Amino acid sequence: MQDRGGPPRQAGEVRTGIRADRVAHLVVGEDGAGQRLDNYLMKLARGVPKSHVYRIVRSGEVRVNGARAAVDQRLAPGDRLRVPPIRISTAPPPAPVPRGDMPPILYEDEHLIAVDKPAGMAAHGGSGIAFGLIEQVRAARPDQPFLELAHRLDRETSGILLLAKTRRALVGLHEQLREGCIDKRYLALVKGDWRNDRQHVRAALAKYQTREGERRVAVHAEGLPSHTIFNLRERFGRFSLLEAELKTGRTHQIRVHLAHLGFPVVGDDKYGDFELNRQVARGSFGARLGRMFLHACATRFAHPVSGAAVDLLAPLPRDCEDFLRSLHGARAV
Repeated sequence: MQDRGGPPRQAGEVRTGIRADRVAHLVVGEDGAGQRLDNYLMKLARGVPKSHVYRIVRSGEVRVNGARAAVDQRLAPGDRLRVPPIRISTAPPPAPVPRGDMPPILYEDEHLIAVDKPAGMAAHGGSGIAFGLIEQVRAARPDQPFLELAHRLDRETSGILLLAKTRRALVGLHEQLREGCIDKRYLALVKGDWRNDRQHVRAALAKYQTREGERRVAVHAEGLPSHTIFNLRERFGRFSLLEAELKTGRTHQIRVHLAHLGFPVVGDDKYGDFELNRQVARGSFGARLGRMFLHACATRFAHPVSGAAVDLLAPLPRDCEDFLRSLHGARAV
């Protein structure tokens, strides 16, 4: 049998590496166990747009064990991949990641690191960003052979971010995330006087692109099921402080659910009230706040290796605390 784009494959032959001139045949090793197919291909074809990876998978040009596959299919050691020719950019290598200070570490053992990500730092490099938190942590820990993000936070969101130091921990955390076993809480300051002490929001979310090519999310009947629980923490008249409890983990879920209800997150530059954001940044309400007020404040899960309960807390950043203090002061006048 002969694949188009290359010579006949001999019995027992295994090719490694993606090629620009011919079909490649790969065998997944232990380092690929539990990875999604799209993420696995993105690592092999660095510099190739994700949209191209999605296209070749969805068109059936990529095969796993001889069959068509979905982009989110999980791989196992020994899986055999057929990958069509892909031209990989020969752009010059990126500048080295500076070995700056590690973000504050909230928890660490031989399997996990939990850090307190600052607002404004991307979880990873890409889309015009030279490097993100994971690259910085790898640069700070050059002797650590395995370091991967267990999940992501928006660049503008601060707070708890989990990193796996072993494949076993990564697979275990991904399983808990898929099954909804990780309790994640966020603090969000929103525009408006929130109505209910506790409110469930179930509104399906769908991704789309703007004319400028930017990624956005909107409430749409044909989107993915999405569920957030909001608990009122404090009212300030024009603002409300909420605790958000994620029951699903969709892109921009908290931000879009709140904007859909008419209570956008303060400082949100994608779905927020832009005039209010300018006033907040200028200091019209006391202390200036030049970021989005969304913070991953608490996480609870079972340790993916030992099974012990892990409870993590990340304090509210100082600029957010200062802004709340200004609101308290204005309310007392």
